[in-house]
Amino acid sequence: MSADAEAEVRAAAADLVDAFAAHDTDRYFAAFAEDATFLLPTHPGLLAPRAAYEAAWRAWELDGFRVLGCRTGDTEVRVVADGLAVMTHQVHTRLAAKDAADGEELRERETVVFRRSPDGRWLVVHEHLSPEP
Repeated sequence: MSADAEAEVRAAAADLVDAFAAHDTDRYFAAFAEDATFLLPTHPGLLAPRAAYEAAWRAWELDGFRVLGCRTGDTEVRVVADGLAVMTHQVHTRLAAKDAADGEELRERETVVFRRSPDGRWLVVHEHLSPEP
């Protein structure tokens, strides 16, 4: 597959992580397709579509949730078909926490599926996050 497509996916992923790390909710959710699905370790089932994740996010914010920072590593991107790519990476996130003055750090790994939209942007259509073993 095209090296250009891989570079585009890596750029889209970097923007997604930057928006998440900055707790830039509008930019973060703009990186997801409306029909995206989410499997998160803090949620009991599949969140679908994106609007369900946005509602859960807002509820978490009411409980004090806030992303203070995020860094990633061991990123792999595979363009598996025309307009479809899979990214895996390790994610270390610092979150605001009620019981910790300097926040809580989470160590996780993530699989993200991207689909090229009709306007050419690479949008996330599925995200699966799990604790790092």
